[in-house]
Amino acid sequence: MNKFINIVGIGAISLCMLGSCSMDRHPLTSFSEETFYNDEANLELALVGLYRGGITMGVDYNVSDWWAYSATILLDGASDIGYDRRGFTNDIGKLTAGTITETNLWVQNLYQKPYRRISACCRFIDGLSAIENKTAEMERMEAEARFIRAVQYFYLASYYHDVPLVTRTLSLEESNTVSKSSRAEVLQYAADELKAVAQILPRHKDLPGTELGRATAQAALGYLARTYLVMEDFKSAANACEQIISYGDNALDPNYQTLFYPSGETSSEHIFATQYVDDLAGHGLPQHAYPIKDGGWCLVNISNHLFEAYDFLDGTPFSYEDPRFDKTNFGANRDPRLDYTFYYDGATFRGTVYDCDPEATVADKIGPGQTTQTGYLLRKFLDESWSGDINAYGVNVPLVRYADILLMYLEAKVRGGESITQQLLDQTINAVRARVNMPPYTETNPDKLFPLIQKERMIELAFEGWRLWDLFRWGIAEEKLNEDIYGSPFYVSDQSLMQMKDGQRDPYDRWYVATRAFQPGQEVWPIPLAEKNINPNLR
Repeated sequence: MNKFINIVGIGAISLCMLGSCSMDRHPLTSFSEETFYNDEANLELALVGLYRGGITMGVDYNVSDWWAYSATILLDGASDIGYDRRGFTNDIGKLTAGTITETNLWVQNLYQKPYRRISACCRFIDGLSAIENKTAEMERMEAEARFIRAVQYFYLASYYHDVPLVTRTLSLEESNTVSKSSRAEVLQYAADELKAVAQILPRHKDLPGTELGRATAQAALGYLARTYLVMEDFKSAANACEQIISYGDNALDPNYQTLFYPSGETSSEHIFATQYVDDLAGHGLPQHAYPIKDGGWCLVNISNHLFEAYDFLDGTPFSYEDPRFDKTNFGANRDPRLDYTFYYDGATFRGTVYDCDPEATVADKIGPGQTTQTGYLLRKFLDESWSGDINAYGVNVPLVRYADILLMYLEAKVRGGESITQQLLDQTINAVRARVNMPPYTETNPDKLFPLIQKERMIELAFEGWRLWDLFRWGIAEEKLNEDIYGSPFYVSDQSLMQMKDGQRDPYDRWYVATRAFQPGQEVWPIPLAEKNINPNLR
């Protein structure tokens, strides 16, 4: 079962792929349900279907799954650290621009696809439960299905709050009449399941390389910590992280940049990731992210809020007025993760210079159309030595990473009111910073430390899909998402070429992009209209 999630086009996966109403039960067409679950080979094929879910190979146009690159890397474009080049008229832009609706394709797909997975998981688990003498491998597969199901509820409760809690196979009539459960109940169910399966799943150190992509105890504990953070059960969140740390199976990779390349996929820092393979089962991130010079669509733009978050090398905050700010090389004298995460005007990307200056004459010039809207484009995840099909890139998409565990552990300790020591700082946030040679923190006052943790998560986890989740659970979405979006500074001779807010020149000569109109309460996504039309209990 090499790279579990990669296997596609297998007939048995039809067992797990459901259509129509998100919680329908459809008849089998190729296998006898009475005998299917007795054969481990059949179970392996079905389990592949559970892992893949709705993930689209190639270019993912309308977000196919929470584990796809669209709902991780691209989703950060709807947060304060990014900007989707298509603006606020596209459905991803509408998520945070004050125009989210119950017919939004992202809202619809990220609700319906999890329930299709949940329904498939219930069916798989129900089938296994009828077997009297399950093998150890069958027990493990059942735990994996429970893990996948629980994670879907983590996402649903995080974004939609009150949703139906389905834990068994439903008839068609039942699926069309289910009622919503409270967010607290759904989160508690997910936490209980993740805690239970963490005792069954193998540890990271015991996972063979041929099974890369299958869930481990650490993967379950990582999502368990996240679930507890949403519940604001900080002691339990800390305990889940502490268990991962105490195992000693995972460690920070010494190279932040290559960690996100295909060559870094086997690093122990990656606890759980969506698996892809060049050409065979790749994705379209390069097509979405590359600049025009490299055949891309320039969709993943970085905002000034992320650019300005990277400190100078001595740890002092960035300022445009500081003499260490090099106007010809924006990454000079800055936290190295800046250059590892994105590039800017005058930087070299994929062997040639990226020129987006408004006075330029090349296609990548900033301005209207299918080009950059901020002057900053994504470098993270994109191995510049790779030369494959732009629509079939094989880099994995990280879902649980050890650096995130360390930062969640410290956050849980701080927000849980525990005493913070220098030893704890060095074990967590300072270890993350030391990897890129940034100076350690010594702040132990919780009120002053928590903003530093928020900033570190913003930088370390940029474009891994957690920024919007962080803003929602911290209760600061309205503040952060409504700040003006600026792009790169450009030092042009003709200021009439610059895009300005209200015709006023920016004091730092930054390119003005737009301003969102995020509304309070829009942290809770609406249940799709298509589901409400089928089931009035969801209204």
